[in-house]
Amino acid sequence: MLSDLYHSMRRLLKRYSDTIRFNRNLVAAGSGGFLASSYISDLHLSYYGDKLSNSMLAVAMEYAVYIPLFAVLFYIDNRHRYISSDGKRNGRAIKDDVKKLLASFSVAEVVFALTRFLSQYQLLNVGMQAYQASMMSSVIAWVVFFISINMMVRVVRLFR
Repeated sequence: MLSDLYHSMRRLLKRYSDTIRFNRNLVAAGSGGFLASSYISDLHLSYYGDKLSNSMLAVAMEYAVYIPLFAVLFYIDNRHRYISSDGKRNGRAIKDDVKKLLASFSVAEVVFALTRFLSQYQLLNVGMQAYQASMMSSVIAWVVFFISINMMVRVVRLFR
């Protein structure tokens, strides 16, 4: 019985390994953006009282850390896919994946940015501390983002 469960789990992990690594990279990059955004949001609000600019700055900081970090992690995990059988770089595979990633992220990032901005602005207006509002709005936006990005990755068939 345990042996069957073990083999079933191994097959499942093997089948979805690309998706698992993709989501792991999202979490790692997002964590860096999350922490940087919370710190900057709190620092900014201690000097300036403008909640609107604070919300915009928090979103911008999260992207400034998250996007480059995700790109590096994704490439490291998937570089084997971009080398053809004769050892040369497969430019077509890179181009196809970049298009699929852009399509997936364009939808998911719009959803993320709107959710993040509106929720932080609303939380600041109800009296929540800036760093708490930043963290809470980021968590809310990330939940919505994960659902939308995984749906889009399946739609564009990033991982065949």
